[in-house]
Amino acid sequence: MGENRFPNLPRETVCIETNRVLDSCRDRDCFENVRVYLSDFGNEILEHAGAVRAKNAEILWTNLTIDPIAFNRGFYSVNIRFYIRVDCEACIGGRGPGHSGVQPQEFEGLAVLEKRVILYGGENGTMTFRSSRNDSFCSIGEPGEGSRNLPTAVVEVVDPVLLGSRVMEKPERPCCPCCRDGEIPDHLLAELQAPVIFDDDNGRDRFLTVTLGIFSVVRIVRPAQYLVQAAEYAIPEKECVSAEEDNPCQIFQSMPFPMGEFSSQGFQPEPPRPDRHCGCGG
Repeated sequence: MGENRFPNLPRETVCIETNRVLDSCRDRDCFENVRVYLSDFGNEILEHAGAVRAKNAEILWTNLTIDPIAFNRGFYSVNIRFYIRVDCEACIGGRGPGHSGVQPQEFEGLAVLEKRVILYGGENGTMTFRSSRNDSFCSIGEPGEGSRNLPTAVVEVVDPVLLGSRVMEKPERPCCPCCRDGEIPDHLLAELQAPVIFDDDNGRDRFLTVTLGIFSVVRIVRPAQYLVQAAEYAIPEKECVSAEEDNPCQIFQSMPFPMGEFSSQGFQPEPPRPDRHCGCGG
């Protein structure tokens, strides 16, 4: 029956469904004085530390939402919230027998960043319904399986660049989205070693902030169908070669030298843009 699907087209022309990029943008954001939420253990260290620094920042998860722009048909607001784990180190003075000098103590915290961009996503008034693996002749679909054809937002991002850290005294307000208990997804809290405290009335007089730089690419995509030229799948002629576990140096010698890793020909840094502002809606 395959030859009857597109009777008027050459056999090498096939129809595929994929995502079409309608709009995209790239950005570099500098988030200054972002509050780092700590556990009781981290707050206790911060209160007694002589010096504190942030060592590493890692994106644990990113939440994306998309909303149509009123009176501007086809454009959408992409709202991005980054959840970032910050690894820190503090210098604690040793006391008592067996302790001498200053001892390093590591702890971690959670920072939350927000970003908003406007992109074109087109219009589509249809609804999409898709079958599931559990569908059968007698099955009844679950409510809400159909969805309005809103476009899909995608963000590509690398781990933040730590530009600095600072211990601040209350009542100074850091540039950071407000966070409360219940606003952080449970699966993110499970990634941390200890529960994070979001209550400012915890009896502590100091809190930690960091300045982070983030490179990101945001795009809006929609499903689309295309006719493309295709060829039949070909069996590769190259045979698989088993690695000789007893001679790792021989395997290493057979690897090609990574010339591209040592070349800077393709890298042209962009000139700095002085008018960047804090990426917290300011």
